[in-house]
Amino acid sequence: MHKYKDLKVWQKAVQLTKLIYELTSVFPTEEKFGLTNQIRRASVSIPSNIAEGAGRNSDKEFVQFIAIATGSCYEVETQLIIAIELKYLESADNVFKLIEEIQKMLFTFSNKLKTNIK
Repeated sequence: MHKYKDLKVWQKAVQLTKLIYELTSVFPTEEKFGLTNQIRRASVSIPSNIAEGAGRNSDKEFVQFIAIATGSCYEVETQLIIAIELKYLESADNVFKLIEEIQKMLFTFSNKLKTNIK
């Protein structure tokens, strides 16, 4: 069992989720149940899956949840690109940098966990 709140990647994923909520607050009202909801759910999925994996019985299971969190990270990135293409946002460079940092951290953490799997 891991202490997920101590994991830097979990802390950064929570920070990302807060930023996504702030960014999407300016999306058009008609997107409330569309892109706004989808990108928020995907961003919440990242720290949630890290936390859920931390509570599992083995590093092998944890790696699976890290993989899901990684997928959600790419989903958020894609949805931000779409939001920019739709002109809902001008740019989100700081958020893209944070996403890239989280992706790298998840990759490194997953590899570290895999070395513990017997």
